[in-house]
Amino acid sequence: MITLDSSQRPREAGGPGRHIYPGKLVVFEGLDGSGKSTQAQLLLKYLSSRGYHVFFTEWNSSDLTSEIIRRGKRKNLLTPTTFSLLHATDFADRFERNILPPLRAGYLVICDRYIYTAYARDVARGCDPDWVRNLYSFAVQPDRTFYFRVPVETARRRKDVSRLKIKHYEAGMDLGLAKDVGESYVRFQGMLKRQYDLLAKSEGFHTIDAEQSIESLQKTVRGAIRPMLEGFPKEKVLIHES
Repeated sequence: MITLDSSQRPREAGGPGRHIYPGKLVVFEGLDGSGKSTQAQLLLKYLSSRGYHVFFTEWNSSDLTSEIIRRGKRKNLLTPTTFSLLHATDFADRFERNILPPLRAGYLVICDRYIYTAYARDVARGCDPDWVRNLYSFAVQPDRTFYFRVPVETARRRKDVSRLKIKHYEAGMDLGLAKDVGESYVRFQGMLKRQYDLLAKSEGFHTIDAEQSIESLQKTVRGAIRPMLEGFPKEKVLIHES
């Protein structure tokens, strides 16, 4: 169990706690197809090439729960509540083992998705917002959260170009939004986008127009974190992959 002292507890009920560690936490959020993962990986390579202490982690990658989640998804057994609880367990394991230690050690920690993914997805699936926030109240506030904002139509087009199959839960098929997976995908992603847009305002995200070129997006990201790098230590790189 993760125990936070009084200086780390949430500013308000259900919110992330104050970040007091020497490291820096940089988060990438957005719809699938927004380009966030590409930008997170490019930033990782950029910082690594310059000798910074960097740690990378991504959503749903804990060895503790990965097989259970995969099996549940494969058999379409996950209800909104079990879906939420399993992913919260996954995140809690990664937070305690893979996020807090490098933050304490003074690393730059890059997260491809953070608690805000749960805020958006779980609430879109009908979970109570306060309940979801309380599940993740052990987490800490990021130093910077990038939200790659993109129209649902663009995300769908990029999905088609990638030729990756749209998955059952990715399309929100468990919610009965539509019989056609493509139509359900567009509707569910629209629901997620509305949640992200609300979070962007309430949580102070650094919102980026994700329809720009890859090069332009990376230039914007590097410019936004440059002030965080002043006086930051360099040398070895630590990477966690799923």
